[in-house]
Amino acid sequence: MANLPDDTASEPPSAGVPGRRLLVGLLVLLVVAVGGGILIPALSCKAAPPELDDFGAVPAFQLTDERGQAFTQEALQGNVTVVSFIFTRCDSICPVTTMKMQGIQEKTFDVADQVKLLSISIDPTYDTPARLAEYAQRYKADAARWRFVTGPYDAIHALVESTFQQNMQREGTSAGGMPSIAHNGYFALVDSHGHFRMSYDSRDIHKLDELIRAARHLARNRD
Repeated sequence: MANLPDDTASEPPSAGVPGRRLLVGLLVLLVVAVGGGILIPALSCKAAPPELDDFGAVPAFQLTDERGQAFTQEALQGNVTVVSFIFTRCDSICPVTTMKMQGIQEKTFDVADQVKLLSISIDPTYDTPARLAEYAQRYKADAARWRFVTGPYDAIHALVESTFQQNMQREGTSAGGMPSIAHNGYFALVDSHGHFRMSYDSRDIHKLDELIRAARHLARNRD
């Protein structure tokens, strides 16, 4: 009987391996394309510097902090400062804005030596250093970073209204004896040269994020 041909020897080489290689290659290209489409715009956005105004240098002043020590414009030199406007008897917007300042303190702990916080009392005749110290403790203020200041009414009024362009007008007294003082929840940003750069509405979470990004940018670019 004649020998049958060996079918195995005549089979073509398997195409499985090149097919898998092609599939893997296509997947790699897809990952690179998608990753690049996400990463490149993200890096571009991150690198864009914030748009900041410059309202000029904060003028000379001499106030008193919650420790009873002198606090002057020199404290605004060499570090970025986030400024808020509060009074300890306030039972409306002030507790909210102070909690948001506390949040800024926590979110900038890694640049603690470069970003400071300052709360200025707009009820300075009542807010003594002792009352401000108790208020600072209530909100877990880091004494190395966050100062609370009071001082002569006229000096505070000029600083708040003329320099930082905020409201500080007493509009009477409530039935419970609380002062009604016109003010808003804006935070001010001061650069390391003591220049007022921008105001941010603390009621807007996106503006607070912008404030923190701007503070970090100014801290990195202090020259």
